[in-house]
Amino acid sequence: MEQKFFNRELSWIEFNSRVLFQALNKKNPLMERLQFISIVTSNFNEFFQVRVASVKRLNLSKPDFIDSCGLKPKQILSEISKRCHELFTEQNNCLINDILPEFAKNGYEYLSPEQYSQNQLEYIQTLFKEEIFPLLTPLRTDTKPFPHIQNLSVYAAFLLNPISGIKTQSNILKGDDNIQRIALVEIPENIQHIFLLPSASKTKKQFAFLDDIITTFGTMLFPGFNVKESLVFKVTRDADFAVDEDSGENFIHAMEDVLIQRKSSFPIQITATDTSKAILEFLKEKLELSDEDVYILPAFIDPSGLTEIRSWNTKQELCYEPWEHFYSSTLPEEEPFWDELKLHDKLLHVPYESYDPVVKFLNDAANDKDVLAIKMTLYRTGSNSPIISALERAAQNGKQVIVLVELKARFDEERNIAWAGRLENAGVTVIYGLVNLKVHAKILMILRREADTIRRYVHLSTGNYNTKTASLYSDLSLFTTNPEITSDATMFFNLVTGYSSLMPMNKLGMAPVTLKERLISMIQREEGRSTKENPGLIIAKMNSLTHEEVIEALYKANNAGVKILLNIRGICTLIPGIKGMSENIQVVSIVDRYLEHSRIFYFQNSGSPELYCSSADWMPRNLDRRIELMFPILDGEVFKEVKEILDTYFKDTTNAHKLLPDGKWKSIHSDKNEFRAQEFLYEKYKKLNDTKSNGSKIEFKVRRK
Repeated sequence: MEQKFFNRELSWIEFNSRVLFQALNKKNPLMERLQFISIVTSNFNEFFQVRVASVKRLNLSKPDFIDSCGLKPKQILSEISKRCHELFTEQNNCLINDILPEFAKNGYEYLSPEQYSQNQLEYIQTLFKEEIFPLLTPLRTDTKPFPHIQNLSVYAAFLLNPISGIKTQSNILKGDDNIQRIALVEIPENIQHIFLLPSASKTKKQFAFLDDIITTFGTMLFPGFNVKESLVFKVTRDADFAVDEDSGENFIHAMEDVLIQRKSSFPIQITATDTSKAILEFLKEKLELSDEDVYILPAFIDPSGLTEIRSWNTKQELCYEPWEHFYSSTLPEEEPFWDELKLHDKLLHVPYESYDPVVKFLNDAANDKDVLAIKMTLYRTGSNSPIISALERAAQNGKQVIVLVELKARFDEERNIAWAGRLENAGVTVIYGLVNLKVHAKILMILRREADTIRRYVHLSTGNYNTKTASLYSDLSLFTTNPEITSDATMFFNLVTGYSSLMPMNKLGMAPVTLKERLISMIQREEGRSTKENPGLIIAKMNSLTHEEVIEALYKANNAGVKILLNIRGICTLIPGIKGMSENIQVVSIVDRYLEHSRIFYFQNSGSPELYCSSADWMPRNLDRRIELMFPILDGEVFKEVKEILDTYFKDTTNAHKLLPDGKWKSIHSDKNEFRAQEFLYEKYKKLNDTKSNGSKIEFKVRRK
């Protein structure tokens, strides 16, 4: 039987490979290449904590389980390890043999301990004694239980030998002379990780890493002992925990328990330097890890620590050319949006356009005496959020404010718990998600009294209400007063905040109730109406595609002659280009300076095209286990703009890759016909802004005699 799906985990690894590709690309500025390296590390941290942990647990509970690709859990783990080892090596080689030497050429030189001059050694020794030594706590490992190693924390490990002839005050503390003494020292996270060194060069800044300093002078931590060998390592633990959804009023406490469990869960992976085989074997045994779980690096360099160099940099050529976030050309900067939105829907495309209109929309509502209520969902909000401040002020001004805060947003749980408490203290009614379902929909509704009626204003988005990520992630959002959409929005909030039977929605698709069925129905409609003379057309852009029911529907549409163009940033388990199954399906992916995050779906529909945006990817978690929304683009001008944006992503010949039938991704870079989608979009919004600015400066001169 022919394989119909790629493995999800292996497909994700190839996404991270495409991120690494940008770090390897010497056409990218040096600081940005470092940033891509840092993203690769962060991505892998989450991948091992969540996805690899999940497969490991499956291997323990159901070792004979076979996935849709024909692989057992043990086989998947083996393939993951093989490919990840290749990418770890490639990443580390890029960092050590390429990026660090390029930094040195540009005046920022990393020195390993062997390169320290005598003057620098004396400086570092003083630094260690005064600023670092007091913060370190060595842990002996011959105790029971074995010292707990924190998730993702970096440690230095030391193999010690007692100095002959030196007596300790207590033989109990010293221990048996015949045992292997290994001590662990957690490297503090709350101090800087790069230290500038005194240098004779006027053109170069020389620096050392905290890890190197600690391993160099770690012997001071162990009076009476010599350091025979040392090693730097990091352990990744299982973080794929689900909160007890039946915990009732103690749900927040249950969520806090999950955060605690993450720090002490079972080990998944260890990354370590190659400086001590004895220590590594000891750690493997204590942590119960296999060779597949061990990733050896010639040097332990955390790329996120290197990003501190950005604050030193004065060379613009080492960074991307600054791209401004332009204020929308269709929304007023001073006046509220009420009158504009009564006439037409408005589109916002961040980060090319500024996120300020969304913040303004909420601020205007908070201050407007005629606004009666604000209802919205919050999934990830960021720190120091002006969104939170506006909601607080609205409640303090007497508005009814209802906010559904999703506490189960992975790795943002602690922050969301804090925001929820802060909102409640301001008088906001906070709903803590739904039992067994994450609320991932992004929707905001404002109710305003106008001329003996109450008008509803709705904002729907593909991305979170997060001002920080709105400057880094590419997302689309819609402002509308369309009565069918606002009526659906009202039903949505009634459903997720109270007791309400599900009423049919006219325009909004909602997961897990109607969204998947509507998507499959539209794919089937395209299949049914496709002819040789007029083949159907589906164009879709999203983060990931893994839902097997949806993929099966796409395969059937393919066999009916429907042309299917997919732009998938991350995971894609659909196999394109197979005759009789997917020869009409093309899959491309773009990784560039902005994270592609928008979800856009186009169906040709025999000449009556339909266009949708959504908070949902085509994945089981989004369509079956989350509250998501898909919203139609009904306004003619907005429809035209969104379709042009969607088409643009299929023209890229600079940062695009094409998925091949064997699961590999091939760069489709072309020097002869170079087109960069993100740059094109930036220039488009820049021209719109220039036109708006020039128009506002027109002077009307009166002709006189």
